[in-house]
Amino acid sequence: METAEIRRRYIEFFADRGHTVVPSASLVSPDPSLLFTVAGMVPFIPYLNGTVPPPYPRAVDSQKCIRTLDIEEVGRTPRHGTFFQMLGNWSFGDYFKRDAIKWAWELLTTAEADGGFGFDPADLWVTVFQDDDEAEAIWRDEVGLPAERIQRLGYADNYWMTGQPGPAGPDSEIFFDRGPAYGADGGPATGDDRYVEIWNLVFMQYEIANIRSKEDFDVVRELPNKNVDTGMGLERVAFLKQGVENIYEIDQIRPVIDAASRLSGKPYGADHEDDVRMRVVSDHIRSAMMLMLDGIVPSNEGRGYVLRRLLRRSVRAMRLLGVEEPTFGELFPTSRDAMAPAYPELVPEFSRIQRLASAEEETFLRTLTGGTAILDTAVQRTREAGSSTLAGDTAFLLHDTYGFPIDLTLEVAEEAGLTVDREAFDRLMAEQRSRAKADAKQRKRALADLSVYSEFRQRGETAFLGYDQLVTGSRVLGLVKDGASVPSIALGDIAEVILAETTLYPESGGQDADQGEIRGPGYLLEVLDVQRPVAGLVSHRVQVARGEVAVGDEAETVVDPLYRRGATQAHSATHLIHAALRQVLGPEAHQAGSYNRAGFMRLDFSWSSPLSPETRSEVEDIANLRVNEDLEVVTRVLPLEEARAMGAMALFGEKYGDVVRMVDIGGPWSRELCGGTHVAHSSEIGLINVVGESSVGATSRRIESLVGPEAFREFAAERALVSELGSSLRVPREQIVSRVADLAASLKAAERRIAEFERQALAQRVPALAQQASSAGRVTAVLEQVGDLASPDDLRALVTQVRDRLGAAPAVVALAATVGGRPVVIVATNAAARDAGVKAGPLAKRAAQVLGGGGGGRDDVAQGGGSDPARIGDALEAVRGELA
Repeated sequence: METAEIRRRYIEFFADRGHTVVPSASLVSPDPSLLFTVAGMVPFIPYLNGTVPPPYPRAVDSQKCIRTLDIEEVGRTPRHGTFFQMLGNWSFGDYFKRDAIKWAWELLTTAEADGGFGFDPADLWVTVFQDDDEAEAIWRDEVGLPAERIQRLGYADNYWMTGQPGPAGPDSEIFFDRGPAYGADGGPATGDDRYVEIWNLVFMQYEIANIRSKEDFDVVRELPNKNVDTGMGLERVAFLKQGVENIYEIDQIRPVIDAASRLSGKPYGADHEDDVRMRVVSDHIRSAMMLMLDGIVPSNEGRGYVLRRLLRRSVRAMRLLGVEEPTFGELFPTSRDAMAPAYPELVPEFSRIQRLASAEEETFLRTLTGGTAILDTAVQRTREAGSSTLAGDTAFLLHDTYGFPIDLTLEVAEEAGLTVDREAFDRLMAEQRSRAKADAKQRKRALADLSVYSEFRQRGETAFLGYDQLVTGSRVLGLVKDGASVPSIALGDIAEVILAETTLYPESGGQDADQGEIRGPGYLLEVLDVQRPVAGLVSHRVQVARGEVAVGDEAETVVDPLYRRGATQAHSATHLIHAALRQVLGPEAHQAGSYNRAGFMRLDFSWSSPLSPETRSEVEDIANLRVNEDLEVVTRVLPLEEARAMGAMALFGEKYGDVVRMVDIGGPWSRELCGGTHVAHSSEIGLINVVGESSVGATSRRIESLVGPEAFREFAAERALVSELGSSLRVPREQIVSRVADLAASLKAAERRIAEFERQALAQRVPALAQQASSAGRVTAVLEQVGDLASPDDLRALVTQVRDRLGAAPAVVALAATVGGRPVVIVATNAAARDAGVKAGPLAKRAAQVLGGGGGGRDDVAQGGGSDPARIGDALEAVRGELA
């Protein structure tokens, strides 16, 4: 049974039983404390915890998920994958244990010919929570599962919670027994790979608090509305139904293994380690492709770093298979062909995905070459120091800074007859992970407890009326101060105000929040920020400027009209720049993020090379031409699928409802899904002035523009500057560039002449300095202060010339100068001095210590410096002392 067919049967089964079919949410998690959607329940959290009323009583979906905590297990176990698909059926206060259990059993054991999965009941085991008599009774007495195949387990295995106060409850897991060839008898309680978990039924029936550990918490109450959250691993069911050994060999993944085998010339199934590498490639290529489909691009932080790691691990695995040339050009199309039947949106987006992947592969192959050179140097220095162990901090630097894999470092070190201080490396990695976890925990703590908004959201959505008006009357539904609901706030307080209606735009879709005020009888509130803490609810962060306000008071929201006008100009300009980029560069130049506020817009877009000045000007000209054409800006509210059918652009990673707002500027030329505020006609934008274009990663660029009056002011400032330059240079405007070029050329010629004069002057000082040579221990030494010099290079040239003049007898030259107000000392030794054991590095370091700084270098020439020029004489005497 193909994976797509398993998915279809599951969704049809529950749709026939009254479940609303919900499309998969993005892999970019809507929860700001998570990088990714790590489980099927993530998109439903607001419904499960009661923060947002569910729009349907029961639902079914197939959710895309990414987990990388077990990335080292990928390829080594039969069931660990970074990207996976979780089939789920959900009840929000509707049905509970009995229906969830019976339906799961019915779907699993119904014959394939009758629309089920056709599992033999004799192969299925079940676990329940140790105290859940009700679930065990349903399995035993109503489903008819023999008691010996029902096992009770504890909190660690069969109790679900988020780790935060809120809903929790027991769960029941269904396992498939693969048979004695795969492990010992004894059921799932053995923890053996023989028993594969395929379905988890979570029964959220309690509210918990004061969580001290997974097993130690307080049960506050039984929930009035009990929820069911189930998850069935699509890949796990697929590998069992397709009769293969692991998830990597199912129809959606195996083709990439075959491609890796073909490229490497190594048969799959012949060598365990090679098999693991091919499975890693198959998993990571698919995972990376699906991440890029949802708009994530490789980078050095956050989601982008996870994507980069997956791509680089794929390159590394192919190298270990003996393939050093690029392979993504074949691996990614293979994965696309395997996944497109389930995700047809891959096809139109694939050229962008392939370009991102190939650029990252090319970059990392160069990194491997450069990292190998750095590692070779480290190996050589380790040998020279007489050590057989490569330092752990060197391995960590290569891994953390250069992206050089630790297994490759271990391999190269082993080839050189060295070991790696793995203990030190692991300690540094653990410290890094600890910092990352602390940061994630801090981010989680920084988020307000969203439960405070639940009672407000239960009363309905905040009506946003700001598209058509700037002022509206409303009523105060709630006040939140320091994370808690309060009845009133007074003069000077900073708090959040929840209203029934508002005209103040909450920050979203790249558009900054409106500025303005909220006023009512006897009070005035200055609006500091406007946000949507939970879906459908608008919160106004305010400071009380006058009076006192209480829950239930009348209120009036007033938007600053000048700020709103500037914001609408900037947002509409963002759409024009996006459309102009796609017209000039092609459809691959897809928006990857934006920010706009009054007078300014910033757009990130998928592209891997800088825009030429001509291209940048062309984009700007096209956008301003559209402004001049006075195009009508049309907004429509319509079903999502209808908007997509009309070619509306959607922002990757953005979550859209069934009904969306579509903004047209010039018809299909610029047609995007957007909830922001816009001008009525393009001419209202006024002017767009592109002021910057830069890189934000190997595969993303950023374009920045001033808009409206801000754009004009920038042009006016440039005009004044040009006028002033023309007056100063005494040439007309059109001759300024050539005149500046002439002056620059003259300046360079003068600098060359001056540098030559200075070299001659320095050379003339050499004889006099050489005559100052005197005996110092076993060598002849020149230890002198030479005053102020332009650069350390001048001092270095002087030192080496004096050394060369002293002849073949052991000699040391240490000269000190002030460069830019700071003391510098350079020491040089000749071959005879070095043979006598006198080295420049330690002498420069000693002098630098006296100067209050640091230094060192090679045995023949070394440099030191500090911060106290008054101690130059003492530093030279310290060198003399060392020589003596």
